[in-house]
Amino acid sequence: MAAPYRKIRFLASDKPDAQSALERLTARYGQVDADNAQVFVAVGGDGFLLGTLHRHIDYVRAGIPIYGMNYGTIGFLMNAFDEDGLHERLDKAEAAIIKPLRMSARGVDGEVESLAMNEVSLLRQTRQAAHLHIKVDGRSRLERLIADGALVATAAGSTAYNLSAHGPVLPLGADILALTPISAFRPRRWRGALLKIGAHVEFEILDPNKRPVSVTADDKEFRDIHYVSIKTAHDIELNLLFDEGHELDEKILREQFST
Repeated sequence: MAAPYRKIRFLASDKPDAQSALERLTARYGQVDADNAQVFVAVGGDGFLLGTLHRHIDYVRAGIPIYGMNYGTIGFLMNAFDEDGLHERLDKAEAAIIKPLRMSARGVDGEVESLAMNEVSLLRQTRQAAHLHIKVDGRSRLERLIADGALVATAAGSTAYNLSAHGPVLPLGADILALTPISAFRPRRWRGALLKIGAHVEFEILDPNKRPVSVTADDKEFRDIHYVSIKTAHDIELNLLFDEGHELDEKILREQFST
């Protein structure tokens, strides 16, 4: 039986050490163009992996998996960097299927759309706190959140910005989204909510001229936003590969017991 991942498209961040690693990997394993690739191997950090997903979304939507090799700082979504035995690692890798968030927003510059694998976050643009009206599935749930902002995170992204904002870590496959406030001032005791993966979350920015707000889908920022809609993109499945014994669900589970 032929091994599944021999036609590899290597990609690397702009950092000199990652570019050097790219040269060594392509010399050793070859390099094919994106149209002929069976797998993308991204060398860099979590941010580069997310950027790779965005830049090659058409290929990923068509079922081409991405295997990350960490040459960054955190590397939560990455595998350990090792130039040896890559074919064997790819053959044994476990897949994590992620459904991203689809964000649409309206603002001063009109309407914008983007996908987010980790989270969609709203943040105040000035010293003035953001005032947000939150609706879930068309029903008003919080008339006025006064905070630095708020975010909606996937399970895969729950250990990133969401965790830093004291949001919950979500098990992969739990079909849950985290709605988390960022430095909430009022209501002071509100710590967020757990929502079904099919929930439709809407934010109306109150008094946006005095209290301007930006929205960011992973690494794409849009400023002076008045309204944001967030839903799970059920028509898109992203396939990330992880080394055997270091699967994403295991990483997320370990994160819940970290001290």
